[in-house]
Amino acid sequence: MCRWLTYMGPSILIEELIYEPEHSLIDQSHHAIESKSAINADGVGVGWYSEWPDPGLYRQIQPAWNDTNLKNLARHVRSHLFFAHVRASTGTDVTIANCHPFSSGHLMFMHNGQVRHYDKVRRAMEAAIPDKVYANRCGTTDSESLFLMMHAYDVEEDPIGAYRKTIQSIEQMQRDAGLKPDVRITAVLSDGKSLTAVRYATNIEAPTLYWADESHQLTLASEPFEPSGDNWKGVPDNHALHVKDGNIRTIEALF
Repeated sequence: MCRWLTYMGPSILIEELIYEPEHSLIDQSHHAIESKSAINADGVGVGWYSEWPDPGLYRQIQPAWNDTNLKNLARHVRSHLFFAHVRASTGTDVTIANCHPFSSGHLMFMHNGQVRHYDKVRRAMEAAIPDKVYANRCGTTDSESLFLMMHAYDVEEDPIGAYRKTIQSIEQMQRDAGLKPDVRITAVLSDGKSLTAVRYATNIEAPTLYWADESHQLTLASEPFEPSGDNWKGVPDNHALHVKDGNIRTIEALF
């Protein structure tokens, strides 16, 4: 499983979160504590919003701890809203196109989890991607398919509803293929002004997700940046969290 973080608040240098904390995302890339695998070395990516409506993206397939270009970029790029992700592949190729975050117009998305038996429902998932965004499909992951499927469900006006309906659709596809439904998702979506994160799993406890907020700064992360985790709260399993202007507006059950 992967590790990721999201920041929303006053503009800061990206390095302040992905490099500087004791248990930073870079540390989590080779020493994850709350993951099946301690190593997340199948790629790294950051996405950020600036004065443009669409996000900037940097993605690479080498391990995050060994990416000197990332280190230089993070030291110089400031943003009020950015994503960062270190990948542990669940079966698809290690390519730049398969690294998170993914974007579609001004929307940005990243995911930790898995659609089980993806090879058996991949064709159905891709068929459910609306024509208007299908050209944005660049990679081969379940994560990108899930993101683009959400565009069929009014994702910009009702992101929580889009998550809910997309998950239900995938679980039905698994049933139709004679499989036991099994979707695991800890994901975050942003339009540059707000963000919506979910934590859900069909049958077992979902991958971890925490949030910390202070002084109009909000951070979401797969794992707390400090071993004690004193300043962090866990997002409940089977819940969505919606944030606007750095303030949590909604925490609601998905199902």
